[in-house]
Amino acid sequence: MTGWIAISLGDVTGIGPEVTLKALAAEANADETKYLIIGDPGVLARTNEKLGINLPLTPYSGAPKGKFFVHDPLPDELPQGLAPGSPAAARAAVAWLTDAGQRCLKQEMDAMVTAPVNKEAILRSGQAFIGQTEYLSALAGTEKTAMMLLGEDGNGRWLRVTLATTHVPMKLLTTQIRADKIELAIRLANEACNDLKLPRCRIGVCGLNPHAGEGGELGREEIDIIEPVVKAARVQGVNVAGPFAADTLFHYAYRGDYEVVIAMYHDQGLVPLKMVAFETGVNWTLGLPFIRTSPDHGTAYDIAGHGKASPSSMQSAIRLAKQLAANRGKK
Repeated sequence: MTGWIAISLGDVTGIGPEVTLKALAAEANADETKYLIIGDPGVLARTNEKLGINLPLTPYSGAPKGKFFVHDPLPDELPQGLAPGSPAAARAAVAWLTDAGQRCLKQEMDAMVTAPVNKEAILRSGQAFIGQTEYLSALAGTEKTAMMLLGEDGNGRWLRVTLATTHVPMKLLTTQIRADKIELAIRLANEACNDLKLPRCRIGVCGLNPHAGEGGELGREEIDIIEPVVKAARVQGVNVAGPFAADTLFHYAYRGDYEVVIAMYHDQGLVPLKMVAFETGVNWTLGLPFIRTSPDHGTAYDIAGHGKASPSSMQSAIRLAKQLAANRGKK
């Protein structure tokens, strides 16, 4: 593949700079892709030297020669020695995220990968923020997005999970399980299988309640909301089934009976995904007008700066972004 991938550096007091440089070094000879790291050049230079990666980083210009480039839209570099969760680092992370998203909207980049940010740190810095997925959806002017988490185990078995709801407190969950959200998750999951060039697309839908409601004895969301959406999608030609008890459905998906699982809420989907692919899981935002992926982990302040962070999830996010960009170019 030849093309451009933007990488927003995330919270530099976390492990974002480390995993970014390690992952890019691992991908350096894979193809001719060019990378634009949007972040602080001083942080990158110091991390590059400290880890002994020595990736050839070049300041970005309109028609640059090279492979790995750096651009900071902010006028000044960040001070050294910032504390974990520093407000300055949090504000910079949002600025870099914005710059990467805008470049994708203008089609300057073929895809973007986002290093981790910390929601609490961003909120403490005085900025309203729910998450990178929601922020980029607002930047793109769309609410029709969904989060897919995907990864494979050591034997090449995949789990792909699309969430009907994302960052919702459990006490509010029943108010957020709506037909339109489930319909959107099913539709975008079906489109994602096509984007991945999978030979089949079988979608299994989780119930909300234990045992998928026990025929209404443990809740009626399955009968009143989820099942009608599944039936309507089947009428439209989607290969979808459910609602099923989540504990059973994930077993069947893991053995290969379904390409995607639709989970009703965050932990219902992410717990099994991280059990299977903790090191290689990727967050892919479905429904954006551009490709966005992200490693499926946080800022990990406790190990930042120690050289211990695994780049596996970031490398998987970069590889998925490249695969999707290449597939999109073949349409």
